[in-house]
Amino acid sequence: MREAYGLALKEVGETNPRIVVLDSDVSHSTKTIYFGRAFPDRFFNFGIQEANMMDAAAGLAAVGLIPFVNTFSFLASLRAAEQVRTSIAYNRLNVKIVGSYAGLSDSYDGASHQSVFDLAVMRSMPNITVIVPSDRLETRQAVRVVAEMDGPVYLRICRNPVPDIFWGGYSFRIGPANLLRSGGDATILVTGVLVQRAFDAAAVLAAEGIQCRVMQFPTLKPLDAEAIKVASEETGALVTVEEHNIIGGLGSAVAEVLGAVAPAPLERVGIADTFAESGDYEQLLDKYGMSVEDVIAAVRRAMARKVRRAGKAETSKRPNGRRPEKEIPR
Repeated sequence: MREAYGLALKEVGETNPRIVVLDSDVSHSTKTIYFGRAFPDRFFNFGIQEANMMDAAAGLAAVGLIPFVNTFSFLASLRAAEQVRTSIAYNRLNVKIVGSYAGLSDSYDGASHQSVFDLAVMRSMPNITVIVPSDRLETRQAVRVVAEMDGPVYLRICRNPVPDIFWGGYSFRIGPANLLRSGGDATILVTGVLVQRAFDAAAVLAAEGIQCRVMQFPTLKPLDAEAIKVASEETGALVTVEEHNIIGGLGSAVAEVLGAVAPAPLERVGIADTFAESGDYEQLLDKYGMSVEDVIAAVRRAMARKVRRAGKAETSKRPNGRRPEKEIPR
C-alpha cells in the first residue's frame, strides 16, 4: 500500500501542478520520496516537526495549493492533533493528511509507534473525510479521488504487504460500502486491511451452512448508514472487523447507526481497548483479537443473540409475557 500510495502521488503530481507534498523526515518510509525526486520544488521536508508541518499545510491550502501531508498515523492523530483541529478542520482547508504505518503495522517498534485509535480521533473531528483503503488498488484510486475533491481528508495507510482484494473493474467512491459477498444469516462489516480474514471466516461458516454477507467500508466518514440499516433488517446479526480499538472506530460508528435506525445484535472484532507489544505483524493481529477464529466466534455470538432476541420478542407478544400453557382436551 505504501508503494501504491507513493506512485499514485507522483502520478497526480504530474497532472496537477497545485499539488505539493510535505513530509516529516520519513519520506523513504511513506514513499513520498518518489514525488520528491520528481518535483523537488514542490516537496518540503519539515524534519521532526509534525505540528508545524500541519500549520504550514494550512497556509499552503489557504493560497490555493493542495497539500498532501505525510507522517506516521500516530503522530498525525496525536502529536499534531491540535493543529489539525484548529488550523485545518475548523477552517475546512483543502489539506490531505496521510497517516502511514497505521494500526499495528509498525509492529516491531511497539506500542509507542502503533496507531490503535487514530480513527477515533479523526472521525470525531468535524469536516474531515476519513478514508481507510483495503489494498493497493483502492489506495491508488483513493489518492486520485481525494486530489480532486475539496476539503480536509485523513487517509490511513498500512505499512506491511496486504492481500489484493480489488481488481481492474473496481472504482473507488467516497461514501458507499462495497458488497463483496452475499448472505442472509449474518453480516460481517470490515474496513481496512482485514478483508481477507473476513472472507476466510465467511468461508468456514459457509461450510457449516451459515451464509455471511461481507461488506467493506472504504470510508469511515461519511459512513454508508443505509447499507448498515439494510444489513440489520435483512440479516439481523452484525459483526464489525477493524485493525483499531473497538472503541471509536468502525464498531462504534456502526453501533451509532444501529441504535438510531435499526437495532440488531452487534459484535465488534478489533483491539480490545489495550496497547499491544512488539512483534511479528500477523502474529500481533492474531494475539490481539483479529484472527479468523475471532471473526468466526463473533459471528456465532451475534447469531446466538439474534435467536434469543427473536424468542424474547415472540414471548413478549403473549399475555403477561408468558408462553401459553398446553391446552388440556375437554
